[in-house]
Amino acid sequence: MVLTYLMDTTAVRAESTKEETDVAVVRDPLPTLGALDFRMIELLFFAYREFTADADSILVRYGFGRAHHRVLHFVNREPGLTIAELLEILQITKQSLSRVLRQLIDEDFIRQIPGDEDRRQRRLYPTMKGRELAVELSCAQVRRIDQALAETGAEDLGPIATFLASMANDRESAREWFLRKDISWKDPA
Repeated sequence: MVLTYLMDTTAVRAESTKEETDVAVVRDPLPTLGALDFRMIELLFFAYREFTADADSILVRYGFGRAHHRVLHFVNREPGLTIAELLEILQITKQSLSRVLRQLIDEDFIRQIPGDEDRRQRRLYPTMKGRELAVELSCAQVRRIDQALAETGAEDLGPIATFLASMANDRESAREWFLRKDISWKDPA
């Protein structure tokens, strides 16, 4: 399947009345199939919504959001991660991370420890409480993934993994993470 990214201007019809002199109103919806194929976009949108909703329902008990989840996930996957490394992975600003990290530290989900070689460097480690929450969040998401994969009936999940990796492979930080964590679809020996 080839997705086309050209806008078919015939699919868009702007109607304006005398009262709408500044902005034309478009009344026709974009077609599902046309110059743009909206099927994958909407499948990904709704899949992501449900994938994150499972974790969101757990996070709300703690007064946390998705940013807390991402920090917990990566700190648990790479204990000792520096703040600079985490900023690069998450592609967010220091200001955005600061509030979330402060809350996770204050509530004993994460510990911040000076680096061994460079005491100015701050390394992040999960506490047992942080590890337990990260595992609970991941279990909820793995259940959804496993259920969806089982419904596909696919024996070979390689093409699905290749598709997802290709979607996520634009940034250097993602490529480095995939290599460092051996995120591939090779059968374990």
